[in-house]
Amino acid sequence: MMSTERLAHLLLALIWIWFCSAVGYADGLENGLARTPPMGWMPFERFQCTVDCVHYPRDCISESLFKRTADLLVSEGYAAMGFQYLIIDDCWMESFRDTITQKLLPDRERFPSGMAALSHYIHGRGLKFGIYHDVGRKTCMFGGPGALGHFQLDAQTFADWGADYVKLDGCYATGYERDTGYPAFGKAMNRTGRQMVYSCSWPFYKEKPDYRLIAKHCNLWRFATDIKDSYTSVFEIMELYRRNQQQLLAHAGPGRWNDPDMLVLGNFHLSYDASRLQLAIWSVIAAPLIMTNDLETVRPEIKQLLQNREIIAINQDLLGIPGRCVRTSKHFQVWLRPVTPVNDLGRHSFAVAFVNRGNFSHCPLCPRQFQVVLEHLGLDSPTGYYVVDLFKSSRHLGMFKPNDAFSTRINPEGVTFYKFTVAPLL
Repeated sequence: MMSTERLAHLLLALIWIWFCSAVGYADGLENGLARTPPMGWMPFERFQCTVDCVHYPRDCISESLFKRTADLLVSEGYAAMGFQYLIIDDCWMESFRDTITQKLLPDRERFPSGMAALSHYIHGRGLKFGIYHDVGRKTCMFGGPGALGHFQLDAQTFADWGADYVKLDGCYATGYERDTGYPAFGKAMNRTGRQMVYSCSWPFYKEKPDYRLIAKHCNLWRFATDIKDSYTSVFEIMELYRRNQQQLLAHAGPGRWNDPDMLVLGNFHLSYDASRLQLAIWSVIAAPLIMTNDLETVRPEIKQLLQNREIIAINQDLLGIPGRCVRTSKHFQVWLRPVTPVNDLGRHSFAVAFVNRGNFSHCPLCPRQFQVVLEHLGLDSPTGYYVVDLFKSSRHLGMFKPNDAFSTRINPEGVTFYKFTVAPLL
């Protein structure tokens, strides 16, 4: 039996496809996919382009790594929480195409069974298979053959392998080649007849991206530089989003998402508080939740964060309205996202993240209290809001009205995160 939630997603997708066809969007990407931000796993930030399987057998980019991760996504409960896309990043291919067919070739030593077999293994675990490519002449890190001049052949190759998701990078291409190549590759994917989520790095390579055009052709788009395993990197991406949020928000929604890059929780450097921060903000802005870590070594407290049902529900909220930073200062930020339920007055519930940036002259890295009147954040429903701490789902804080002051104590370079559920009209 299909679950109620999955049935709702399917119906929304079918309605949207019909609508887009009716109003003439058929020449764009619209494929009915990614109605909520994709969730999954990619190797790049954690495993980089490690290809020496002799000296680094556990870390090298190989079918062994992806089979192990597929098993762990299922056995450790991540798949059940929605992390379904297992995506191969760069460094999977040979440095040359097949001399007869011109098809891409997986590295024969590191992927001896071939990509179709690996895809079958991943699908057999109930997961979805994703793969990396580049719109230009060569891939970014490994320098393998790019898609330029082979768009339809490569799209069909991925479809034949059973790909469910394609990430297309933008190295070794001119601006014109990217501007024509990204739409062309998306159309080539459509012509295969196989539904594949289309992840574009297009805006990252443009000084002034046209998000209206990008949203027409891509399911998600990277707008920031590659993330690093640090608070500084996470906050720099937050700031990039905040400074450009008007443009980024204008065209994002179901089937079209802003991608600030992967979740770096569970690696070597990011603190527990910074891990909470990244997860909260990525959920507020409706970002894809794509992990990059070694699932065998993720610490229990980080695993608990990654599998927080309430926060995942915020990220996957079916309204599909990305959030924004609504207040910023030297010391604090407030990020807010409209979510379900909506009451009979048409007032939304909200997910609200309060960020302590530090920077205080006295004890710059101390916990700090922050207080705000709710109506000053736009929480103005006269019925009020029931408040729950999303990091402590059993912690119900009671009812708050718009003119009430809400107070929270925030760790340095950390976050507190709450859901304000709008009360119904009695």
